[in-house]
Amino acid sequence: MIDIRLSDNLELMAEMQDNTVDLIYCDILYGTGRKFKDYQDLKPKREIIENHYIPRIKEMHRVLKDTGSIYLQMDTKINHWLRCILDDVFGYDKFLNEVIWCYTMPNNCKTKWNSKHDNILVYTKTKNYTFNWETCLVDYSESSKERGKYSSNSMMGKADSPLSKLGGKMQEDWIVVHTLKGNSKEYQKYQTQKPKALIEKFIKASSNEGDLVADFYAGSFTTAEVCKDLNRNFIGCDISEKAVQIGRARVNSNV
Repeated sequence: MIDIRLSDNLELMAEMQDNTVDLIYCDILYGTGRKFKDYQDLKPKREIIENHYIPRIKEMHRVLKDTGSIYLQMDTKINHWLRCILDDVFGYDKFLNEVIWCYTMPNNCKTKWNSKHDNILVYTKTKNYTFNWETCLVDYSESSKERGKYSSNSMMGKADSPLSKLGGKMQEDWIVVHTLKGNSKEYQKYQTQKPKALIEKFIKASSNEGDLVADFYAGSFTTAEVCKDLNRNFIGCDISEKAVQIGRARVNSNV
């Protein structure tokens, strides 16, 4: 079941029953204040951020199953405010990870360190949550590529360790996945579109086949397509007609 809605996310969640969603992943509004080609972002003011997110995160908590997890992706502009909201709603002890997505893009900034990562805050509803650790194994050759010339054998673990025999080593809480290029078959010409390879990692780790995954800031509906690929059910929405058209086309094609 793939359920794509043209809707405000609060309106969609109001229709949903308690404790029905296995995993929530949302690439939320980052609070840049910018008018993007495809949407208007929130202004980076604490009152605006809290007024927008507090009621929505409370609803996300309500619809999430006791065994469920929530992944909210953002950057450093508002992650400190979102962390406080999530602590209040889910509980400080339900914080699981802050995953860092590392990527490279052309940048000629000479006034500061180049900001080339996103923050994904991960919380669980209870201590009894789904986590498929086997899906988080990465082989040593891939780890070496990520670490580059600054890697050392001492950081890699032992090649004859039990995890190595199962296929590699556990992925750290930072992930290197390239952003989409304009000539990528995956690219939908939707600004700020995230790569499938990134979202696949989260869905494989924190849900099982047949589970219900929700994305309430769906954008280009990458989450919906990944759910179709991985035999998960999906429900999600966006307030943009263009986004919904893209989403419906993606799940009805073999992109």
